[in-house]
Amino acid sequence: MKEAVFLKRNKEKWKKFEQIVSNTQHSNPDELAEVFIDLTDDLAYAQTYYPKSRTTFYLNHLTANIHQTIYRNKKEEKGRFIKFWGYELPYIFHSAHKQLLYSFLVFAVAALIGIVSTAEDDTFIRLILGDTYVNRTLENIERGDPMAVYKSSGQVEMFLGITLNNIMVSFKAFVWGGVIGNFPVFLLLSGGTAFLLLYNGIMLGAFQYFFYQKGLFWYSASVIWLHGTLEISAIVIAGCAGFVMGNALLFPKTYSRLYSFQKGAIKGLKIIIGLVPIFITAGFIESFITRYADMPLPLKLLIIFGSAAFIVYYFIIYPIQINKNRS
Repeated sequence: MKEAVFLKRNKEKWKKFEQIVSNTQHSNPDELAEVFIDLTDDLAYAQTYYPKSRTTFYLNHLTANIHQTIYRNKKEEKGRFIKFWGYELPYIFHSAHKQLLYSFLVFAVAALIGIVSTAEDDTFIRLILGDTYVNRTLENIERGDPMAVYKSSGQVEMFLGITLNNIMVSFKAFVWGGVIGNFPVFLLLSGGTAFLLLYNGIMLGAFQYFFYQKGLFWYSASVIWLHGTLEISAIVIAGCAGFVMGNALLFPKTYSRLYSFQKGAIKGLKIIIGLVPIFITAGFIESFITRYADMPLPLKLLIIFGSAAFIVYYFIIYPIQINKNRS
């Protein structure tokens, strides 16, 4: 059937459906259910024969509105938080693995840039971390306590400051997937998120190589990565959320660019919400545990590799498993 004939046959019916949606207070639930079933049939037909047409987008939008109308007053089921982190977030994340890879590669390349730049230019570390921080760290090294920076403030005060800062960094990595300054991301191909990943990656590479130059690489790594495993992983995942939103704007497929962007933004925001417990845990470790830099090495390795195993399983392996089970 040609699209014009399909439109002519169903135009009046769809107009009635629009009126039902706009007048939900007087709509019969059974009538709404019948409309929803009828519309999904039309949508399936349109997606099959006219996948990139405005008709398909219109039907998809109308069907979504009726679906929301049906479930708007549905009582929230118990265990919503468990369902979100146990099922919904991993399932969302399965479709974002490609963006996660992009985020990781950008961050890894940035860290390498930081390492090479610090190795070739002695002033680079001061440019990145600032003279105050570098001078204070050098003083701590001379006193025989390189990680004294983690003992410089109260535990609770440090925990709140670090956690809020990390959440803000992750939120920026996400938001900058949609805009950078006042410019839309489609002009920069998710450039805002990539820039923030580059900045943080360069800082990390320069920071670690600075301790390597002082002969303290393994010691510093065993302390910094106590909290850094979760913290850095969460920043990379936040970058993934930014790319999810940015790509939705760049590649809308059969949807309008605005509608696709809205879907990508909701999806990315859920990923960011899922990171909040990880940032809280990382902030707790940095504030209450990292300061004990001289703890036994096996305990340090247990925390580091335990954190890494959790990240790999929950954000990579588990989403694959849950997607297979759903299929």
